[in-house]
Amino acid sequence: MADKRVPLATGEYYHVYNRGVARQPIFHHQSDYAQALLALSYYRFEKPPVRLSRFKELSKKDRETLLDQLTIKNKVLVKIVSFVLMPNHFHFLLQQTIDNGITIFLSKLSNSYTKYINTKNKRVGPILQGVFKAVHIESNEQLIHLSRYIHLNPVVSFVIKEVELLSYPWSSLPDYIKGQSELVDSEPVLSFFKSGKDYEKFVLDQIDYGKKLEEIKHLTME
Repeated sequence: MADKRVPLATGEYYHVYNRGVARQPIFHHQSDYAQALLALSYYRFEKPPVRLSRFKELSKKDRETLLDQLTIKNKVLVKIVSFVLMPNHFHFLLQQTIDNGITIFLSKLSNSYTKYINTKNKRVGPILQGVFKAVHIESNEQLIHLSRYIHLNPVVSFVIKEVELLSYPWSSLPDYIKGQSELVDSEPVLSFFKSGKDYEKFVLDQIDYGKKLEEIKHLTME
């Protein structure tokens, strides 16, 4: 379910985020992050032919064939410009590519991951707060600074150490640095930089400042 206060227009960019119910963790193990990343990749397509649970049962060769077919023939609901998965929340920078694309994508992703967690842990009920938040990105400056904010999240939130940031596997930052990804469309951001190395410097230069902001936020939150 989307935040009704923000109209989601096709072709526009949005910061989309949500957190666990009562701020509880939504990812407990590495396998949980991996499941969410797989769902993120699979459900960005408009019409995947089978559910993700069925897709996982296919042989590696059949999975690769199906994904190749989806990439060639199937429209995507959204373009994923950047993302990060955190212990109790996530952030996406998305471009909506078809009408209602963001809402459909988040619904499929949330439903699939909730079912996975509930089945795995023999529980019932939601794991995410009901309404995802969306903020419209109105300028190129906002776009590139939001990407940096998203990529800095793991270290400024003290989830990992600074030296681990560039290799944090549940973020699109490694894709930006390596320059190769079928999932992430980094071009809207990287087009403002000479290289992935320049973008890396842009991100790393703000680590200390980001940590200070995070500390202040913790002190002022009720």
